[in-house]
This record gives sequence, structure tokens and C-alpha cells, in this order.
Amino acid sequence: MDRERWLTGAGIGLALATLLVIVALPVAALVGQSFFDRSAGFVGLANFARYVDNPALVQSAFNSVWLAALSALICTAIAYVYAYGLTLSCMRGKGLLRAVALLPLLAPSLLPAISLIYLFGNQGIFKDWLGGMSIYGPLGIVLGSVFWTLPHALLILTTAMATSDGRLYEAAQTLGASRWRIFRTVTLPASRYGLIVACMVVFVLVITDFGVPKVVGGQTGVLATDIYKQVVGQQNFQMGAVVGFVLLIPAVLSFAVERRVRRRQAAAMSARATPHRPEPVALRDRVLFGVCLLIAAAILVMIGMAVFASLATYWPYKLAPSLKNYDFSNMDGGGWGSYFNSLKLGLGAAAVGAAATFLSAYLVEKPRHFGLMREALNLLANLPLAVPGLVLGVGYIFFFNSPSNPLRGLYGGMAILVICTVAHFFSVAHLTSLTALRQLDREYELVAESMGVPFWRTLWRVHLPVALPTVLQVGGYFFVNAMTTVSAVVFLYSPQTTLAAIAVLNMDDAGDVAPAAAMASLIMLTAAIGRGLFALAGRAVLARTQGWRSR
Repeated sequence: MDRERWLTGAGIGLALATLLVIVALPVAALVGQSFFDRSAGFVGLANFARYVDNPALVQSAFNSVWLAALSALICTAIAYVYAYGLTLSCMRGKGLLRAVALLPLLAPSLLPAISLIYLFGNQGIFKDWLGGMSIYGPLGIVLGSVFWTLPHALLILTTAMATSDGRLYEAAQTLGASRWRIFRTVTLPASRYGLIVACMVVFVLVITDFGVPKVVGGQTGVLATDIYKQVVGQQNFQMGAVVGFVLLIPAVLSFAVERRVRRRQAAAMSARATPHRPEPVALRDRVLFGVCLLIAAAILVMIGMAVFASLATYWPYKLAPSLKNYDFSNMDGGGWGSYFNSLKLGLGAAAVGAAATFLSAYLVEKPRHFGLMREALNLLANLPLAVPGLVLGVGYIFFFNSPSNPLRGLYGGMAILVICTVAHFFSVAHLTSLTALRQLDREYELVAESMGVPFWRTLWRVHLPVALPTVLQVGGYFFVNAMTTVSAVVFLYSPQTTLAAIAVLNMDDAGDVAPAAAMASLIMLTAAIGRGLFALAGRAVLARTQGWRSR
């Protein structure tokens, strides 16, 4: 038992050290660099004073906040109506409408921006619909941001509405309350925490997004593009660190508010008694079906436009379908090698991320000793939720590229991309694995201890087989995000490790918009296939696990 205790402690210590290296220390390096000049001399707040004295940078911060706030309000409102139709109505086609609404999860944020160019750009098919307004600017940023963040808000709101207490609806109907009053006094208060959380999550996603404002932002500066310009364009790493520090502030504040609201929401959910089962109301169901159908159609138009543009021979003069735009070897951006690098990154992140998050969740949940260390491990595992990808990427430059860092050899290779991707998306996967392990009764460990079975054998024979469907689900989560992410890895790739999403960005910069649409469409297709394969594997394992349990 002493040996097992020391092995457990060593495992927790190793996990703590790993998370410190891949998350905490890079962020600390970025924050520290904001107080130094280019010659490594300490200048205190001088860099921040330069930032405040630069009207363009201050305007970018203002633009980021108001555009993110506006996008969050619009996206949450749309998602609320959609979630209401999926959970609290009897409209037709719920399964199909839900599947369509979640499609943007499989696409990089660059895809809706490219679609907007073909729809409303200078040669767009609907450019006259804007009445003289330009899609390159705030309008394009808001439209593109609402598209790719809608699934995130929808998942939160459908979860919140699905826990509505049926007794409250029955009581309101018995008292003769109108449907509008039931909505105001029952539905809206019951889902208010979900609304707040969804709004905060979308706000953080938009304010830290790089893809949409880079493609359709035009002359509208935002914090995300400012970091890229300072670090990549001007090689001004210190000012890039300052902008990253500024971007970190709203993300951390939103994270704190979201966590507080989530705790209150969890307490409210525990008091729910019976789920609400909506009754058919012909007019309401038809109206909601029509609205949801319009939203789903808009999503399909955005995706379909990118696919159509990728197949057009020469937009807008020769629209006959061809595969010319898929000849990436003749385009800027890295060619087919970028696509295969993304496949390597996706598979590597899926394997490493699934294993690492399962082990971190196990070390937090199952051992009975080292309580403080386990709490610290859980805190570090949740830290990436508050760190934007752009901030993490710049932090990796300062930390891993430092001459004094023994891990400097990782910089510029595929390994650093895998590590950064796993770190960026670690928190959600960790929480998912933690939830799966908490479903296992502690009697498994008690029985194993009474029989003298070492913990690693229980882990291998009980915990891992039961949690394997969740592990595969987490692997699919990492694969999809590795294929579609841009923000963190845009600072870390080398000419040998260019990724597909980065290739989309580079081709768009070079004016090859149609090939960029082709690569974005290919990314989405690959992410969908990969996610489907992981889901099928998870279902097969789950069926075997249920058969094992029944025996």
C-alpha cells in the first residue's frame, strides 16, 4: 500500500508538472514579456503606456468588445429560439434540424468568412442585398461569428431547457395562465442561467477568434488580428505580449462569471423533479418549425456556398464544376502536405489528448490521498478554459523558444503543434472524462483493495473498459478541433509543418479564394468522417461494455 501511495503521488506530481509546462508557464512567459523591451530590459508599464498612446490599438480593443458583445446577443437570441423549438415544442424534424445546427462545429471559422465573400463580396451573388454596405468590416465579422458560434450556444441552451420542471408548467396551466405568461414566469426564469452562460461563452469565442476578422474584417482592427500583426507582421513580440495580456483580461473575467453561473445552475438543476413533456400546439409548432427551418437553411447556404465555390471553374464567369481548385500543389499555402500534416496533428492530438485527459481525470477522482495536490491538478486542468488560443500560441513562442529552455528542440516541429492543441482543448476533455469516472461506484476500489489488487490492475481492467466509450468520444473531440483550429497554431508552424487551416489562411491572403474554399470544405469533410468513425467505435465499445456488465 505504501508503494501504491507513492506511485499515485508520483503520477499526480508528474501530471502537475506537465500541465505547468504546457499551460501555466507559457502564459506566465507572455505576461512577463509584456514588462520587458526588445533588449530584455525591464521597463515596467512602459509598454502598456505605449499601447494606450496608440489610438489604433485602443480602437481595436473597443471594436473587439462591442463586436463580440453584439455577436453574443444575436447568436444567443437565435440559439434560444432554436433550442426552444427542439426541446419545448412538438415540431417536426427535430433530429434533422439539430444535426444541421451542429454542422458548423466541423468547419474552421474561416469557412463562413469565405462563404460571405462569395455571397456578399464585390463579386458576390447577393451583393446588391446589402444596399451599398460592405461585407468587409463589422457586418462580416458579426455574421461570420454568429454562424460558427451558434452550435456552442445551442448545446448549452438545449441542456438548460431540457431540465425544465414539468410541475411548474402543470401548476401554471391549472391556474389558467396564458402561454405568454407561462413563458415569462416559468420558461425564461428556468433557462436564465443557460442564457447567461451561452452569452458569455459566445462572447469569449468571438473576442478571441482570429479566422473571421482576418478574412472579412477589412480595415476594422480587433485584438486577435492585432496580435498577429505585431508578432508575425512587425516582429514586435513585446507589443504582441501586451495585446495578448489585454485579450486575456476579458477572457478571464468571462470565465470567472461563467464558472460562478454554472455552479448556481448546477444547484438549480439538482432541485428539478420531473422533466417537462410539451403538448402539441399547432400554431406554435408551425411557427417554430418555420423559424428553425430558415435558420437551418441559412447554415446550409453558408456551407453549400463554400462547397459550390470550391467546385466552380472560374468564379463568377465560368461556374461549370471542376476539381481545378483542389490541385493544391499549384497553390500557395503548403499544398497537399498541409492537409496530411493536419491529419497527423489530428490523430496525434486525439491519441495523446484522450490518454492524457483520462489519466488526469483518474488522478483527480480516484486516489484517496494527496487531496491538495489533486485539487491543484484539477485547477490546472481547467485553466485552459480561461486562456484564449492566441494567447497560448504567443506564450509558446516566449517559453519554448527561449534559449534557456531545455525543451527548445520541440519548437518548429509537429510535436509542439500536438502539445499546444492538446493544451488548448484540454479542459473540456478533462471534464468529460471526469464525469465518466464519477459514474463508477467507489465500491470497485474498495473491493479491489480488500482483495489486495493493485490500483493499476483495477484501472486497466475496470476503469478504462467502462470509460472507453468516453475516451473515444474525447479522441473525436480532439481530432475535430485539431483539424479546424487556427488561433493557437498560427504562430508555431514551420514550412515543414504547415497545416490545412493555415493553408486556407495563406491562400486567402494570396488571393486564391476558391482554393481556400476547397481546402476549408475538405477540412469539414475530413472532420465529419473522423468524428463519425470515433462515434462508431465508441458505440461498438459501449455495446460490448453493456454486454460485459449484464454478464
